[in-house]
Amino acid sequence: MKTPSTDFSTEIPTAPQKQRHNPLHGLTLETIVSALVFHYGWTELADRIPINCFSNDPSIKSSLKFLRKTPWARTQVEGLYGFMLRDINRAKSDN
Repeated sequence: MKTPSTDFSTEIPTAPQKQRHNPLHGLTLETIVSALVFHYGWTELADRIPINCFSNDPSIKSSLKFLRKTPWARTQVEGLYGFMLRDINRAKSDN
Protein backbone atom coordinates (compact mmCIF):
# COMPACT_ATOMS: atom_id res chain seq x y z
CA MET A 1 0.00 0.00 0.00
CA LYS A 2 1.41 3.35 -1.03
CA THR A 3 1.59 5.92 1.76
CA PRO A 4 0.88 9.50 0.69
CA SER A 5 3.50 12.10 1.41
CA THR A 6 2.56 14.33 4.33
CA ASP A 7 5.60 16.61 4.36
CA PHE A 8 4.01 20.06 4.36
CA SER A 9 7.15 21.80 5.63
CA THR A 10 7.76 23.48 2.27
CA GLU A 11 4.31 24.13 0.87
CA ILE A 12 0.66 23.49 1.66
CA PRO A 13 -1.07 21.61 -1.20
CA THR A 14 -3.24 23.77 -3.45
CA ALA A 15 -5.58 23.15 -6.36
CA PRO A 16 -4.13 22.61 -9.83
CA GLN A 17 -3.99 25.67 -12.10
CA LYS A 18 -6.98 24.41 -14.14
CA GLN A 19 -9.41 25.23 -11.32
CA ARG A 20 -7.37 27.72 -9.34
CA HIS A 21 -10.49 29.36 -7.84
CA ASN A 22 -11.52 26.08 -6.22
CA PRO A 23 -8.92 25.38 -3.52
CA LEU A 24 -10.31 21.89 -2.88
CA HIS A 25 -10.18 20.63 -6.47
CA GLY A 26 -7.94 17.61 -6.81
CA LEU A 27 -7.24 17.31 -3.08
CA THR A 28 -8.21 14.27 -1.06
CA LEU A 29 -9.82 14.57 2.34
CA GLU A 30 -6.72 12.91 3.79
CA THR A 31 -4.51 15.64 2.30
CA ILE A 32 -6.76 18.36 3.71
CA VAL A 33 -6.88 16.87 7.23
CA SER A 34 -3.11 16.21 7.21
CA ALA A 35 -2.41 19.81 6.18
CA LEU A 36 -4.69 21.14 8.93
CA VAL A 37 -3.03 18.95 11.54
CA PHE A 38 0.41 20.06 10.35
CA HIS A 39 -0.57 23.74 10.44
CA TYR A 40 -2.68 23.86 13.61
CA GLY A 41 -1.96 20.65 15.52
CA TRP A 42 -4.66 18.44 17.02
CA THR A 43 -5.33 20.66 20.04
CA GLU A 44 -5.99 23.86 18.11
CA LEU A 45 -7.89 21.93 15.44
CA ALA A 46 -10.18 20.55 18.16
CA ASP A 47 -10.64 24.10 19.51
CA ARG A 48 -11.58 25.42 16.07
CA ILE A 49 -13.85 22.48 15.15
CA PRO A 50 -15.09 20.85 18.38
CA ILE A 51 -15.65 17.23 17.37
CA ASN A 52 -14.50 14.13 19.26
CA CYS A 53 -12.35 12.72 16.48
CA PHE A 54 -10.04 15.76 16.86
CA SER A 55 -9.98 15.88 20.66
CA ASN A 56 -10.34 12.32 21.95
CA ASP A 57 -7.38 10.12 20.90
CA PRO A 58 -7.08 11.80 17.49
CA SER A 59 -5.70 10.13 14.39
CA ILE A 60 -5.93 10.78 10.68
CA LYS A 61 -7.65 7.42 10.14
CA SER A 62 -10.39 7.96 12.73
CA SER A 63 -10.94 11.53 11.57
CA LEU A 64 -11.34 10.44 7.95
CA LYS A 65 -13.82 7.73 8.93
CA PHE A 66 -15.97 10.24 10.83
CA LEU A 67 -15.71 13.03 8.25
CA ARG A 68 -16.69 10.76 5.36
CA LYS A 69 -19.92 9.87 7.19
CA THR A 70 -20.74 13.34 8.52
CA PRO A 71 -21.34 16.00 5.85
CA TRP A 72 -21.69 18.95 8.25
CA ALA A 73 -18.32 18.19 9.86
CA ARG A 74 -16.62 17.73 6.48
CA THR A 75 -18.00 21.10 5.38
CA GLN A 76 -16.45 22.73 8.46
CA VAL A 77 -13.09 21.06 7.80
CA GLU A 78 -13.11 22.16 4.16
CA GLY A 79 -14.02 25.70 5.24
CA LEU A 80 -11.19 25.80 7.75
CA TYR A 81 -8.79 24.58 5.06
CA GLY A 82 -9.86 27.48 2.82
CA PHE A 83 -9.42 29.91 5.71
CA MET A 84 -5.96 28.47 6.40
CA LEU A 85 -4.92 28.94 2.76
CA ARG A 86 -6.13 32.57 2.75
CA ASP A 87 -4.31 33.19 6.03
CA ILE A 88 -1.07 31.72 4.67
CA ASN A 89 -1.33 33.73 1.44
CA ARG A 90 -2.04 36.90 3.43
CA ALA A 91 1.04 36.29 5.59
CA LYS A 92 3.20 35.72 2.48
CA SER A 93 2.01 38.95 0.88
CA ASP A 94 2.72 40.95 4.05
CA ASN A 95 6.40 39.97 3.98
